[in-house]
Amino acid sequence: MIAVIRISGDVKISEKIRESLNRLRLRRKYSCVLVKPTENNLKLLRKIRDYVAYGSIDKETLKQLIKSRAKSINPEKKINSEEIISSLEKSSLLKLGIKPFFRLHPPRKGIDSKKHFGTTKKAVLGDNKEKINDLIRRML
Repeated sequence: MIAVIRISGDVKISEKIRESLNRLRLRRKYSCVLVKPTENNLKLLRKIRDYVAYGSIDKETLKQLIKSRAKSINPEKKINSEEIISSLEKSSLLKLGIKPFFRLHPPRKGIDSKKHFGTTKKAVLGDNKEKINDLIRRML
């Protein structure tokens, strides 16, 4: 699974980029979605890489993300993170009864929000590969 986090806000964004972010359900700053690594999704991520941070999420971080930030569609129903992780490959979060996005805090120790990953120590835009897990843990 690929985790995608919106870093940039809504100011000075073209309509095409805004529409792409809306289709991914990244409507607010510091919101996160999980997408499957298909060819179409990878093309879309390359298109919006100047506004988001993305990378492969590991099972430990995914478990923490679901445990602390997942919201149930039915507020009376409890969330079982182990069960959701095991069935996530087969079905979507909506079918499992969870909202398809996660709202995160701004990252601890800050970020350089206008610089691509690898240029400075705090830069996060673009493909973060495995370092996205560190960023997500800082935002929980």
